[in-house]
Amino acid sequence: MKPLEPAEFGFDQARHLLWRAGFGGTPDQILTLASWGPGKSVDALLDFSDTESYSAPSAREFDGSIMRPPSERERRALQQARQEQNENEIARLRRIRQERQREDRRQVRDMQRWWLTRMIESPRPLEEKLTLFWHGHFATSYRTIENSYHMFQQNQLFRSHAAGNFGELLYAIIRDPAMLAYLDNNENIRGRPNENLARELMELFSLGEGEYSERDIREGARALTGYSFDGNGFAFYPNRHDPGQKSIFGKRGEFDGDDFVTAILSRRDCSEFMAQKLYRFFVAEVPGDRSKRGRAVANVIKQIASDLRENRYEIRPVLRRLLMSEHFYDPSNVMARIKSPAELVVGTIRSLGTPSRDLGTLLSAMDLMGQNLLFPPSVKGWDGERSWINTSTLYVRANVANYLVTGRSPAGMDPLADDRTYDPMGLLADLRFGAERDPEAVSDRLLRLALGASPSRERQWLIKDLFEQRGTIDAESVREALSLICAMPEYQLC
Repeated sequence: MKPLEPAEFGFDQARHLLWRAGFGGTPDQILTLASWGPGKSVDALLDFSDTESYSAPSAREFDGSIMRPPSERERRALQQARQEQNENEIARLRRIRQERQREDRRQVRDMQRWWLTRMIESPRPLEEKLTLFWHGHFATSYRTIENSYHMFQQNQLFRSHAAGNFGELLYAIIRDPAMLAYLDNNENIRGRPNENLARELMELFSLGEGEYSERDIREGARALTGYSFDGNGFAFYPNRHDPGQKSIFGKRGEFDGDDFVTAILSRRDCSEFMAQKLYRFFVAEVPGDRSKRGRAVANVIKQIASDLRENRYEIRPVLRRLLMSEHFYDPSNVMARIKSPAELVVGTIRSLGTPSRDLGTLLSAMDLMGQNLLFPPSVKGWDGERSWINTSTLYVRANVANYLVTGRSPAGMDPLADDRTYDPMGLLADLRFGAERDPEAVSDRLLRLALGASPSRERQWLIKDLFEQRGTIDAESVREALSLICAMPEYQLC
């Protein structure tokens, strides 16, 4: 975890930082960070306060009343219709409810486009990258809760705590309507506790499997009784809460939900669990052996856990130390992660400067690749890494990158669906005079930008030969080269 020396921070290290702490960068952005050095670069990425020249896509049009609970008048009307066996009135009221559900499904699709736009356009890429991290960590699916506005509120919650305090986020998550509905805590009442939230709060969100007992689950569930929501806000119902004595992690008291979270945060296991989750997301997979690398990674994770405890779970200083460390830039950790579908799509746009084209097409492709935003497959979130790659997803991954470069749509859609021409020549703008016409210099730039440091000689020859066969280096030949590069297995890594 020793800080990287500024002299060791160049183009390749800046590129690596932009991919891990965001979604890649253009040559200009990479060169800017390389000139700044690691300290200024990391600080700039961790600063979410700069809003200059950026107007985030508006969320004001999102309607929080679509899935509102029935009014007293509506409940009485339905009750009366049932008592009178008025099937026409019952059918009319049912149609109104079904239309609201259809409208809500349309709205959640709009929210997906809104978030994808933020990831593509934001000058604070780490803020969106962390929002994606928390979405996978505190996984909640619209498919289960069927309330788009609750999903929007949760997404904003993750963004507001992106690099903030994990403890504060944990206190907030037990008050989040989307999470409360997803894990049935609105049904958790005195005398009949529902254990879903208590179990996942420990197993998946803070401690890890095996770091608690079944009694801790039961008593934690009792502490969370009465934690529910009313409309779009948190609601605590004292008459549903169990105020009695509880025993959690061997300590007794009349604990409520906040006391339960406090008990979790006081355990060393919590910092170690979160250290491993942060390491896996920002650095690499954690080896499961006691090899030299396995021991080195275990030592780094222990230091991250210690930093979390010392900083009282503030994420920003912990990330700052990690992203400036020699370990983060070690060659074994560069191009060591498989891009998630979001990283692949957003990163291609942000690093190569392609048009974003049709967002609906991109979201459909991401779904086919296994990452449907706001629809994680389970409370565990996405497994990630090697699970992203199989014979079906690899085909879509190559096609969606080609679509962004050429406009030819993936998955057998209309090949002329997007006729916007992408001019990639800006990727070569900073090369020395004459080098932008040199096949070797251009192939080296494109490969280093897309695949990282020192691509294989076979890859260099392949792209160099393409330019030599074309006899010219122009926008069309560079697009052709990028299409070929984006189809390479190495392009799936970051």
